[in-house]
Amino acid sequence: MTGTRGYHHGDLPRALLAVAEEAIRESGPAALSLRDLARRAGVSHAAPAHHFGDRAGLFTALAVQGFDLLAEALESTGGELLDLGVAYVDFAVRYRAHFEVMFHPDLYRSDAAEVRAARDRAGAALHAGVTALPAASTDAGDGRGDGRGGVHGPLGDALAAWSIVHGFATLWLADALPPGVGDDPREVARTVIERLFTPAADPG
Repeated sequence: MTGTRGYHHGDLPRALLAVAEEAIRESGPAALSLRDLARRAGVSHAAPAHHFGDRAGLFTALAVQGFDLLAEALESTGGELLDLGVAYVDFAVRYRAHFEVMFHPDLYRSDAAEVRAARDRAGAALHAGVTALPAASTDAGDGRGDGRGGVHGPLGDALAAWSIVHGFATLWLADALPPGVGDDPREVARTVIERLFTPAADPG
């Protein structure tokens, strides 16, 4: 058990989030309640409710923290698509509990202003990597649906990049990849991203 006794009152919310992260890593978000969080943290039953209101409030705080951490990780790469993708996978592995909450908006208040701001910041950092793609891939329209049954242009490229790295991270965390792919998720992810987003050499 991770105790929070000895923390100053202003530090308790952060300490409770750390305990929640530990609990989610062990049992997943569905099993976590405020009462269980209080028990694990060694505080009164009322303490988590005082700081987060309810279970959705707790997960909202975790989601905001997660999107901020993801944005920081992406922004530190320099903006190259390959490095952004590897950083995304690294984040998912390092902050598995946050990752599990962030992409289950039924758990938290996804329309909260602080969630939107953090999510948009992370999305903008990932989208910036699309500029590294070949020009022919990003000049087809404005990125909105155009009647061809999908999304094209820069938005389409950003969705493709996100789908690849998010899908890889999800498969890795679920231990669902084929055996023998390697033990380092970052190196394996780099190989996958290079294969899919590096322009093929001109045979002529």
